[in-house]
Amino acid sequence: MKEKYGDILLTTLPGHVVQCEINRPPNNFFDLELIRDLADCFDELDKSPQCRAIVLCANGKHFCAGAHFKTPGEKPKGDVMAAESADQSNPLYTEAVRLFGNKKPVVAAVQGAAVGGGLGLAMMADFRVVCENTRMTANFVKLGFTPGFGLTHTLPRVVGLQKANLLFLTGRRIDGVTALEWGAADIFAEAGEVRNRAIELAQEIAENAPLALVSLREQMRPGLVEAVRAATAIEGSEQFWLTRTEDHKEGVQSVAERRPGKFMGV
Repeated sequence: MKEKYGDILLTTLPGHVVQCEINRPPNNFFDLELIRDLADCFDELDKSPQCRAIVLCANGKHFCAGAHFKTPGEKPKGDVMAAESADQSNPLYTEAVRLFGNKKPVVAAVQGAAVGGGLGLAMMADFRVVCENTRMTANFVKLGFTPGFGLTHTLPRVVGLQKANLLFLTGRRIDGVTALEWGAADIFAEAGEVRNRAIELAQEIAENAPLALVSLREQMRPGLVEAVRAATAIEGSEQFWLTRTEDHKEGVQSVAERRPGKFMGV
């Protein structure tokens, strides 16, 4: 088993647990390459009898501050909006769907920000460990477009339709305490203990019979991959045209400047 998949670093831990660490500090912005590397990593871990549970974590201040959208005049970074038409699948979401198809339980250690697609990545996991400085937000509307990464399916599934709508339509952020209260998180830890608590949970899971774990996980997630694939198809199509509006340009600029957007509906 490899120890590195691009910016994903693997560490084998005691108790049949493998730690997958995103290594793009401090913000750990994602792009197509990162999500593809993570999907490749998960595929290999599915084949490894030495891995029974995965800890997904990040090196830096934030778990994943989302995609790095360019501001006017800035050279594009990444390719999160790489589709060439509204009818073409976004390659990023093709890779994201692969993540939902992995067989091993995933525990996410979510410190700092989980923003936009970064929240989508956290919601891909089976469990989330948070702390006082955790910040979760689906702030897409503040950027002038709509959610992606399967969030329109996964977030309501975890927190319920009303709370998901509240987060989506306001773009507000919630802290670790609220995330735990709403069911978006499963364990609340001290700020310096998020990863350790995630490892402990993964080890508790991994001490059980591996075939039973895989079987039960599949039974508890019926149709999830198909549902996420359908959700991302709609998300990608809507994002395609919305990211070509003046409101999106203004949203990216206003978020970068930490001010309310001056949206005109064009």
